[in-house]
Amino acid sequence: MAQKPTDYISPQQAGTLDGLLRERARRTPQGLAYRSFERETAHWTDWCWQDVAREVARWQQALAAEGLLPGERVGLLLRNCPQWVLFEQAALGLGLVVVPLYLEDRPDNTAYILQDAGARVLLLPEERFGRLREALADVATLQRIVVVGDEDDGDDPRVRTLAAWLPPPGEYAPPVRAGSPDDLATIVYTSGTTGRPKGVMLSHRNILSNTDAALSLERFRTDDLFLSFLPLSHMLERMAGCYLPMMAGCGVAFARSVQQLAEDLLHQRPTILIAVPRVFERVYGRIQSQLERRPLPARLLFRATLAVGWQRFLRQQGRRSWSPALLAWPLLQRLVAGKVAERLGGRLRLAVSGGAALSPAVARFFLSLGLVLVQGYGLTEASPVVSVNLPADNEPSGVGLPLPGVEVCVGADDELLVRGPNVMLGYWNHPDATRAAVDSGGWLHTGDQVHIEGGHIRITGRLKDVLVLSNGEKVPPSEMEGAIMLDPLFEHALLLGEGESHLAALVALNEEQWPGLARRLGLDPQAADSLQSPALQRFLVQHIGGLLREFPGYAKVRRVAATLEPWSVDNGLLTPTMKLRRREVSTRYAEQIADLFR
Repeated sequence: MAQKPTDYISPQQAGTLDGLLRERARRTPQGLAYRSFERETAHWTDWCWQDVAREVARWQQALAAEGLLPGERVGLLLRNCPQWVLFEQAALGLGLVVVPLYLEDRPDNTAYILQDAGARVLLLPEERFGRLREALADVATLQRIVVVGDEDDGDDPRVRTLAAWLPPPGEYAPPVRAGSPDDLATIVYTSGTTGRPKGVMLSHRNILSNTDAALSLERFRTDDLFLSFLPLSHMLERMAGCYLPMMAGCGVAFARSVQQLAEDLLHQRPTILIAVPRVFERVYGRIQSQLERRPLPARLLFRATLAVGWQRFLRQQGRRSWSPALLAWPLLQRLVAGKVAERLGGRLRLAVSGGAALSPAVARFFLSLGLVLVQGYGLTEASPVVSVNLPADNEPSGVGLPLPGVEVCVGADDELLVRGPNVMLGYWNHPDATRAAVDSGGWLHTGDQVHIEGGHIRITGRLKDVLVLSNGEKVPPSEMEGAIMLDPLFEHALLLGEGESHLAALVALNEEQWPGLARRLGLDPQAADSLQSPALQRFLVQHIGGLLREFPGYAKVRRVAATLEPWSVDNGLLTPTMKLRRREVSTRYAEQIADLFR
């Protein structure tokens, strides 16, 4: 079967993000746009681009009836589905500004974002409305709350079900809008790691330029199929999993859930997968666990496949000469590597990892099995992609080359600075924070420390005090450590989890508090092994969970290690100003810390 051609839309042809959809519907009206699982019928439904454009015009009628002016904000709180795109595109086509929200966020945080943005309309699912009802009552800016479901709140005149809010199906003429690429398109709130969330203002040009730059690096085809499961509230999925397929004319299948991802991979058989490291880590861990139960010959065959596969990868990259061992690859591919590829659908030709650092060991594992896996780097303030490895120039220990049109340089303290058409307009309602983030020369200060060699970027550290989990979620260690140490049981605490799947904590217990706690748990306070007791572990996890209840749900400590050794200036674990020396503490307790993530 011949490959279908590429059909790219340039930023100039699109003009704006809503213009991008109109141009796509004009060019390929019957092309596959979206595929979603309808729970009512238990079947997958396909949407063509013409269907999407028609429905967007219908949704615009409902939004237009709210009497909003261009530039006013609307909130969007849905799982990934065609309705997410319909509402967003309808709003953009009216010149409105879209504020995406996180499904799993705390009600008070959601309410804060809506109030800060001055959102006038909110779309959300019925199951979330019940949880948010009380918090939304205090958001004075909201004039309409649209609930996807059957529930209508008779006590709140602002609430309508989606079915009651939308006009009946039919042919609706979309409004003609002469928008500017420099208009504000969206406000994306950061996760609030150092205080309240800040709204990143991105223009149509910011996002279109970033999408176009990413497309210039890889040949995407109109028969490519993306599998979308990272939240569209994150700019990585929104740009690479929504606008990029729209610009290239590709289809998108919306996964049912993360829990059903493995099944959806087999059923939908995508060609493109964009994910955070945690997804690849889970597959890696599952395979390793299964290998442990296999007979020795099977384990040896798998190891041989990885060894030869890695040689093959290096050969393809031009970093190693030919070896006779490569002659075994066709057989190893059929017996081992091909079976792993089938578990990912069997058609995957490109996988992209972003949002957090990908473990070199995990990257090498998949590359050795023949998967084209590349790692990128970005941040919301850059719309979001700054750099990415290329399939033909793939260095898994780094995050690749800057995208075309994106400038990078190394500033003071090895900080990565970024400049280009993708850099944000600023922070909503935070001019001081904007000036601190983007200097007078237009350089965005990322807060990440890097080493650049041959144009390739390698992240070496972070100026900001932030931990990034392997799923891309960011947590503020100092704030959480402070909350833990408010309890007299703890003298000191070190939060851990950079690049890991979960958070853990190393705590120094108060020597005076310990004997009473130990006896309460049925432990001998004098016995050294009492600190490793499962009973103590369960208590500390539960107790610390209560102390951290005000933090987001993903900032949950799942493992704890305890010590009675004081942390002091004398033993080098504290600075003279009593600040924690993180590196020294991590080195001193390296073995205990390693156990927390095994």
